[in-house]
Amino acid sequence: MELRTLRYFVAVAEELHFGRAAARLHMSQPPLSRAIKQLEAEAGALLFTRSPAGVALTPVGAVLLDEARALLDQAERLRRRVSAAAGGATITIGILGDGTDPGTTRLAAAFRESHPGVDIRVRDTDLTDPTCGLRAGLVDVALTRAPFDETALTVRGLRTDPVGAVLRADDPLARRGHLRLADLAGRRWFQFPQGTDPVWQSYWNGGEPREGPVVRVVQECLQAVLWNGTIGLAPLGHDLPANLAVVPLVDMAPSRVVVAWNDGDTNPLIRSFVGIATAAYHP
Repeated sequence: MELRTLRYFVAVAEELHFGRAAARLHMSQPPLSRAIKQLEAEAGALLFTRSPAGVALTPVGAVLLDEARALLDQAERLRRRVSAAAGGATITIGILGDGTDPGTTRLAAAFRESHPGVDIRVRDTDLTDPTCGLRAGLVDVALTRAPFDETALTVRGLRTDPVGAVLRADDPLARRGHLRLADLAGRRWFQFPQGTDPVWQSYWNGGEPREGPVVRVVQECLQAVLWNGTIGLAPLGHDLPANLAVVPLVDMAPSRVVVAWNDGDTNPLIRSFVGIATAAYHP
């Protein structure tokens, strides 16, 4: 199994849609589908069940997903150590959130212009690690959302976004102009896997223990709302499918867009990234 094919597999597993995964990978859908079929042939089992609505992981696929993530993380750590030993100018940026955010778009353009000779690598992460792999040494700096456990990290705020409840469009609460957390009492909420940062989990559960399906990526959150009527939360201003609605929560603390890095890391590219990010988010 090639690392490239495993990256393809992880993208499909996280997006649960071949078209979205192909767009994320900047490739067309037919070669992606062929690569997954070849991977299934090598594994000797189906990794996904396919339907007009999308795809879902099989039990074999779920096992491979955990192993593929671990293997890709190990490969990234190896690449970074070799690059550091060779003395090459490189920075790995972890991103959690909407890549179409205007602030992110301005930041990418400004950083490329300021550092044309730097090898820039981007690690797109799921919702289980708001630090985007900082503590594991997978990235140098993270563009993410708070709150999370900031132990041994330096965090700089860039912007705050109001938060709303994501509901099915036919949910009676979806017709409200605004909601309070108490209006959602007794409903099922999405959960993150065991071991996820408890500060992060608590925030996205409105500060109280909840019950509901376990999710890892945004698409799984949206599907949980669509299929199960689960309560989801999202920053306002994000595009949603037509069959979903978002209603502002007036007593929910806003979501903070932040840049974070490990305490004591003196990499000058990190300092430059933070300065450019601050300017990009406050044009």
